[in-house]
Amino acid sequence: MPDFGAELKRRRTSVGMSLTGLATAVHFTKGYLSKVENGKARVNRDLAKACDLALGAGGELLALATEPGTPARRSAGGIAGLPDGGRWFVGRETELDALSALLLDPDDARVGVVHGMAGAGKTTLAVAAARRVEHAFPDGSLFFDLRGHTPGATELSPGEALGRLLRLLDVSADQLPADEDGLANLVRDQLRGRRMILVLDNVRSAEQIRAIVPGETASRILVTSRGRLPALDDAWHFPVDVLPLEDAVRLLRSVAGGHAPDDDGVAAELVRHCGRLPLAIRIVAARFVAGGWTAARLRDRLADERTRLGTLDDGERSVATAFTVSYESLPGDQRRLLGLLALHPATAAEIAAVEALAGLGPGEADRLVDRLHDAHLVVRDERGYVELHDLMRMFAATHALPDVEPADREVAVSRLVDHALMTTLAADELAEPYRYRPATGLPAPAGVPFTDADGALTWLAAQWPALAEIVESAFRHGLHDRCWQLAFVLRAFFFREKLFEPWIRTHERALEAARASGDLSATGMILNNLGMAHIESGRVDEAVRFHQQAQECFAQARDDRGAIDALSSLAWARLYRGEAEATLADLTTVLDVYRRTGRTRNEVIALRGIALASAALDRFPEALSSAREAVELAQLPVDRAMSVNGEAWVRFRAGQWDDAERGYRRAAELADDAGNEYEHARALTGLGNTAAGRGDRPAAARWWAEAAAYRVTLDPTVLGEAAYRNRLAGAEVNGFPAASGNGNAL
Repeated sequence: MPDFGAELKRRRTSVGMSLTGLATAVHFTKGYLSKVENGKARVNRDLAKACDLALGAGGELLALATEPGTPARRSAGGIAGLPDGGRWFVGRETELDALSALLLDPDDARVGVVHGMAGAGKTTLAVAAARRVEHAFPDGSLFFDLRGHTPGATELSPGEALGRLLRLLDVSADQLPADEDGLANLVRDQLRGRRMILVLDNVRSAEQIRAIVPGETASRILVTSRGRLPALDDAWHFPVDVLPLEDAVRLLRSVAGGHAPDDDGVAAELVRHCGRLPLAIRIVAARFVAGGWTAARLRDRLADERTRLGTLDDGERSVATAFTVSYESLPGDQRRLLGLLALHPATAAEIAAVEALAGLGPGEADRLVDRLHDAHLVVRDERGYVELHDLMRMFAATHALPDVEPADREVAVSRLVDHALMTTLAADELAEPYRYRPATGLPAPAGVPFTDADGALTWLAAQWPALAEIVESAFRHGLHDRCWQLAFVLRAFFFREKLFEPWIRTHERALEAARASGDLSATGMILNNLGMAHIESGRVDEAVRFHQQAQECFAQARDDRGAIDALSSLAWARLYRGEAEATLADLTTVLDVYRRTGRTRNEVIALRGIALASAALDRFPEALSSAREAVELAQLPVDRAMSVNGEAWVRFRAGQWDDAERGYRRAAELADDAGNEYEHARALTGLGNTAAGRGDRPAAARWWAEAAAYRVTLDPTVLGEAAYRNRLAGAEVNGFPAASGNGNAL
């Protein structure tokens, strides 16, 4: 029987077809076809079939390809090449079950991609799943490391990967085609009709393995990669995240054995510092096995962000090295963005903040974030937030950020701070439309993630921790005006939610910034806000000092508006110190100015204070007149709730039980509508007090219990309802403060 190559050449030349023409017709290279014709390369059935059709050979050429010269197939019961899964495969039971089911399901695609960040345990999971189902693949199970992310190694080219696969399929070296097309055709021929499972580990790109993906076969290919490989259209995708806390602790204990810390709390701390990343946990466990470390000392090293990444290195494995391989494969624009993301103080950043940091439009920012997301260097969720794993954030700060030019970093921080201030201003204007805000010179933001007051408050509730850190960042980078401006705008939300610690912390930093800028009015405003924070948290004497300092600053600045606001705040502080006469005199002066200048909201606040001071002096008609006027003038839902609560308190003090009860019930409804738990709990406490005043202690206990269910603190130093409640409960309260808090917002 004639040789395939010789017969191919004879038939081609007999019909006058050039080698180039045949190469075009069968989609193989001219060089490979020349080798086939000259007996230097073996043919596979796909090529033989294509040539047969192109030359009209009626199956005769195809028949020659089945002769002994064609590479032989390994018989059933093929090679079992999967590596040992290791002694410590811990957790991931649910993922293992799901992945195994996908491999066995005949309706699923032939190729699956197991993807996740470096060190997440992708290979361990993939091998465990393949070993579990290898009984269903009688023609063999193979494992290949394509070295796509192996430190110091060169990744296998598509041709090298194809060649190695064919050698394991018992195709001898002299039978391997010299070009990738030929190799790919031969792989498909060898896999056709077989049922094998192949684990292709450490794949960098879809292009690296595209030619290996088989055609008509019952085989399965399981790919592991740090990338999501979205270009493998026909594959199914299986993401691998970090371990749940319980499984992370189990892994630490399994690997460390008897060297693991006895204390469960310490073990949990250790794996949290590892970000629950399996690679990091195994390195920590290895340190225990090697000896020389106490659990407490290792925990302290991991707790310190300056030493954490260095600690996660056992000489052969390193989290930082694993991340570096991924980082170094990035183009420059993606490296820059990863570095700049380290400047954002929150774990998850809104995409608009990312755009501001990088100085990019939405389309370009989306493109870069998507590429980093595909590489598992960041996670982009459905809300549009961009999140970095804790260890990746540290890596970005220590390895990627230094690659960004210093000037670029400074401008990026400035853009982020401006973006934060503009968006916070927009939220505050919706939530507190009648509040005074200093001019910033910034334009309104092009778009914000909220449209009404409720949306603005929801955004502030989610973002305030990051915004508080941006205040710090603004100060560190010398953006003093932006530092105090952002803190000032945040104050209304902190007041509403009674977040005293961040309120004081941000304003202490803002005070340094305002003083550094030499702006006396700004310094006075921040001092005034600090005084309010100390009043609300029950530190009245400190509040008085802040308000007095604010007055001095406003006087030096000749700022009449600021001076009258400081006098109003100081009057409230004096009210809580029991100086009702002085309070009444100062607030009467303040009220006249607010009325003349049309500052209605501040007028309402002054009227509430006058009502409370008058009630403290047992001047109930005057107190009720001011309280009712405050209710009538109140513009915002929360102000109405506060004012109605204030009037109810006056009526309670006057012994008007029915009117007090009606007032507190109305205040509870208004507070509920406004979404203000503090005023709601205050109203419920007032209802309990009223019931107790009537002698109905069971009803009082029910109201007080309902008020206690709210997660708010009603400070008896500044809240009359709380002081009365404590006195009835036997608490030691110095005197009987007849003042009701929540009235000093400006």
